[in-house]
Parts: sequence; structure tokens; C-alpha cells
Amino acid sequence: MNTELPEAHQRLADTVRAFADEVVAPVSAGHDAAGTFPYDLVAQMAELGLFGLPFPEEYGGTGGDLLALCVAIEQLARVDQSVAITLEAAVCLGAAPIARFGSEEQKQRWLPELASGRALAGFGLTEPEAGSDGGGTRTTARREDGQWVVDGEKAFITNSGTDITRLVTVTAVTGTAERPDGRVRKEISAILVPTDTPGFRAEPAYDKVGWNASDTHPLTLRDVRVPEENLLGEEGRGHAGFLSVLDEGRIALAALAAGAAQGCVEEAVRRARERTAFGRPIGGHQAIAFKIARMQTRAHTARLAYRDAAARLLAGRPFRTEAAIAKVVAAEAAVDNARDATQVFGGCGFLNEIRVARHYRDSKVLEIGEGTTEVQLMLIARELGL
Repeated sequence: MNTELPEAHQRLADTVRAFADEVVAPVSAGHDAAGTFPYDLVAQMAELGLFGLPFPEEYGGTGGDLLALCVAIEQLARVDQSVAITLEAAVCLGAAPIARFGSEEQKQRWLPELASGRALAGFGLTEPEAGSDGGGTRTTARREDGQWVVDGEKAFITNSGTDITRLVTVTAVTGTAERPDGRVRKEISAILVPTDTPGFRAEPAYDKVGWNASDTHPLTLRDVRVPEENLLGEEGRGHAGFLSVLDEGRIALAALAAGAAQGCVEEAVRRARERTAFGRPIGGHQAIAFKIARMQTRAHTARLAYRDAAARLLAGRPFRTEAAIAKVVAAEAAVDNARDATQVFGGCGFLNEIRVARHYRDSKVLEIGEGTTEVQLMLIARELGL
């Protein structure tokens, strides 16, 4: 495996790194403290073409690939995880299902606006009683007079309540089928629900520990009626389709975690050079130097893991297990590095205005969202035949 980025990807990484340092970083603390969605940054990211990176040019994308998206997310996450997850969720969860499973009409209608960044879409899988167990979905959809009538609730849906959110793809039970063993299973389908549909409501945003500038809402759907042609993909295959989308999205989330881990390294190195104790910079003390060195090994390993998974995907090779490994490794690296960076900063590391403090609060959800660490370990164990 060649660990060096292709030239075009490296140029993209350099561009986004400069944007993150010069534009995102100066306003991150303010958005975090106020809990405000960074519309200004989203607009500038749209101008850079970030929301269209992995989509074909015919649908308004830039014709890039998942690795391009990952390196952009990685660079943003160094300084602001809320901004990075806004991009990751918009592309991997909001637009990707339409690109993967949508009809030509659905692609032509929705992808250009989503790829441009002028609009956002949400991914409505999780429910109050169906998190890791997506098969526990209770939201229902029935046909009536040429329409789908959707009723249910969704939870923790990113990018679902902004002023530029245009639709949410929701999973819903559309029937049942008998298994060979006689048990009955739910048939779950995916349905496109524009946010201006009567009966669709984004409830008040969550009061979260971290990712405070990321838009996250519970959703209520009551007698929501959309045309039958809003079915995304095959009827009864919505849950399976969403799981395959999550496999790819985990690579991007691992890239986000790798970026967060690297951001903690960079901040800790800066602090270790500037802060003095006992007559010299604290980086001159072996306890601090070794701590930061171990942080760098984690960030480096996380980066290799997500790039390996991305390379396998792009080569058309099996990648599901490697994506799960990357998410476990990178999420743990982000959590561990945030804790250690906070320790390097001492008391200042406990102040929300300091970037490592925000990483400390933000990183924990990386072990939860888009498939918990336990789910990833389950997938890896199954691959081993356990």
C-alpha cells in the first residue's frame, strides 16, 4: 500500500488545511459557545466544492472520490469537529444514499443542489428505541391513494433542522415477510421526505456535551404524505441499503477522528514549546515529550487505517472489516489524544475557549455515532468466524 496521497489529493488537503486554519479556527470557539450553526463557513466550504467531492460532474459534483472527501474532512476536524461532521454527514449520509440508490429522476432533482452545498439532507435511521439495532425500526409507511403515509419518530439526526435542510431520507417499516425458520421479519424501506411536507417536524435541537455547532434534532413524522415515487431504491431493501452506506461513511468518520487526533498533537506540541516549567519548556521534560510522542503514533496509525480502507473501496475490494477497524482505531485515538492533550495544557485545558478542551468534549461521540465501537467489534469478530 502506497501511503502517500496522489498529487491532486495532496493539493486538496493543503487547500482545506489553509482554509481550516485561517477561516474556520478563528470562529470555532464562538460557534461552539453559542451553539450556532456555522452558515458562513458552510457557504465558503460550498464555494470550495467540498460538498460535491465524490459525486459525478453530471450531477453537480467535482468528479472526485471518497478519499478526496476524507482528506478534506480530516483537515477540517483538526480545528473543528462540528464543521467536519457537518460536511461528513451532508455527503455520506445526506446525499450518498440518493447517489447510490436513487432513480435518475431523483438524482437530477436532488443531487445538484446537495452537491453544491446550497442545501443539506439528513439520514433518518436512528430512533428512540432503534439505535445499533436498526432492525428495531418502529416508524411505518403505508400506501394510500398513490402516496406513502409515514408515521414515526427519529432521533439524533444530523443536519435535519437547518435553514437550508431540504429533505431527510427516512427508514420505515413497509411490510413483513416470513423467514425460512417461520419467524416474521420487518421489511424496511427508505423514503425521501422533503422537510416542507406537512406533518414533518424537526423538534428543538439537543443540548449536547460536544459538537455544539453541529445541527442535531429529534424528528416527528405524523401523517406525512409523499408521492410513491419518493421510495429510494427497492421496497423492503432500505435497511440493507443504509447499512452499506454506513460502511462507506465509517471510513469518512474515521478520517474525521484521525484529524481530531492530529489536531490534538499539533496543539500539544505548540503548548509544550511555549509553556515553561522548572526553568525550561515543558516539552523538554521526558514525561511530556513521551506523552506527545505516543499521541503522534495514534494519529499516524489512525490515518493509515482509514486510508487503507478507502484504498480497498476505491479498488473494488472488500473493505467492510477494514472500515470497522479504521473507525475503532481512529475513534480511540481521538479520545485518547484529547485526554492527553488536555493534560499537557493543565488547567488551561479545562477552558472551553481552548481547542483541546473542545476536542475533549467532542471526541467521545466518535465512539458512538455511525455504529458504536461495540458494533464495529461485532463486525470484526464475525469476519474472524466468531
